Amino acid sequence: MPPATKGRGGSGSASVKDLVKSLPRRERISVEGGTELLVLVLSCNRDDTIAVDLASGALVRLRVPWPEEHEPDLTAFDVVQATLAADPERDDLAQPEAATVEGLPRQVGTLRGRRVRHMLQRLAAPPDGPLLGFPGPAAPYWDFRGLRPSAALIVPTRGPQLIRRTDDHSTWARFGWDRDDVWLPVEDAMAARALDAARTERLSGKTLATALGFAPRYLLVSVTGPREGHCYKVCSAILPKG
Repeated sequence: MPPATKGRGGSGSASVKDLVKSLPRRERISVEGGTELLVLVLSCNRDDTIAVDLASGALVRLRVPWPEEHEPDLTAFDVVQATLAADPERDDLAQPEAATVEGLPRQVGTLRGRRVRHMLQRLAAPPDGPLLGFPGPAAPYWDFRGLRPSAALIVPTRGPQLIRRTDDHSTWARFGWDRDDVWLPVEDAMAARALDAARTERLSGKTLATALGFAPRYLLVSVTGPREGHCYKVCSAILPKG
C-alpha cells in the first residue's frame, strides 16, 4: 500500500472544478461495495474522514485504513477519490453515514470559492432542537437506532470560543446553539495548534480569527464511536465560509 497519495493527482484547480462540474448528480449517496466516490474533505483523523459527497451533496464518514507508520494527511477542502470496500460495513447505528473504503484516498486537488460556499450553506443544519438530535454531551451506544445524523455542519448562534483546560491540556469549543451554551472537546489539530501558537488559554472574535488564519464560520460537530459504552459529541473541525 503506498504511504500517501496527497498531492499526486497532478490536477490544478481549474481541472478539479471541471471534474466536479461534470460529475453526474444523484439524489443520495451510493453505498455499494466498489462504488467510487469523489468527496470534499471537511475533517480527517485516524478514526474517520468526514466529507461531502460531491455527487449528492450529502455528508459521509469514511473509514480509511491508514498504515500505522503514516499519519492522516488530508486537510479541509481537499478533493479526493475513494473506493468503497467490498463490505462497506454500513451497520454502525451510532454513525449511519460511515462506510469503509478500500486503500487510501487519492487527492486530485483542492476546491474553494463560490461552489464550496453554496455547498456549505445548503448543508448547514438549522438550530431547532438538541444538537445532533439528543440532549447532553453523550448517550449510551445502545440508545442509537441509526435514525439520527452523527455529523452536522452548524453555524453557531454565539461564538465560538476556543478554550484550553489547564488540568488536562485539552482543547474545547464553547458556542451557542439555539438557547444552549455548548462545550465540546475539539478534535481539530489545527485549532489546538492555534492556541499553542497564541500562547493563551482562550481565543475568541478577532484574536481567534488571527490565530486560525481565517474567520470561523462553521463548526463540524460529530458523534464519536463508543468509548466505554458511550458515544460523545465532539467538534471535529472549525471551518471558514469556504
